[in-house]
Amino acid sequence: MVDEQSQTDEGSRQEVATLAGGCFWCLESVFDELEGVDQVVPGYSGGTVPDPSYYEVCFGKTGHAEAVQVMFDPEVINFREILEVFFTIHDPTTVNRQGMDVGAQYRSAIFYHNEEQKLIADSIIRELNNEKIWAAPIVTAVTPFESFYPAEHYHRRYFKRNRGQPYCELVIAPKVAKLRKEHVKKLKIRRDS
Repeated sequence: MVDEQSQTDEGSRQEVATLAGGCFWCLESVFDELEGVDQVVPGYSGGTVPDPSYYEVCFGKTGHAEAVQVMFDPEVINFREILEVFFTIHDPTTVNRQGMDVGAQYRSAIFYHNEEQKLIADSIIRELNNEKIWAAPIVTAVTPFESFYPAEHYHRRYFKRNRGQPYCELVIAPKVAKLRKEHVKKLKIRRDS
């Protein structure tokens, strides 16, 4: 588990966002592109079983959602901006589903670490519902953070290691492309692409 705030070596403050919005491979790939994001860890949150396995989560045996923890520098990108990207890259109007991924493990959720994150999450959901961007209301759960369990090592940087895999080409790549188009000013300057 990661503390909600920590100090880096240089003394700058780091914050944590814990988000679920379908497959964690998609979320990790997108958030890893953002300037100010220092680390993205895929894992499991929101369930009752300590240290669950991917198999247990996939088959709905734990109550956990596939999630990511995003460690970011709020002086570069703030929590609201993180959520603006989050609501761009998944469908927050479907209960326990993202595309062909079906089950509570694929639910849309914001696991807030403090009252400020809760207020920001509630506010942005209210604003987006009022703007009627989607045909249905947002069903993203806003719940207190309790625990996060990092996924098995082979899930980390999945998209970068498996770009030619059909799921990566058909599901993840379009989300990364959408991020690059709609949030170009928030992107890192990529030296490794």
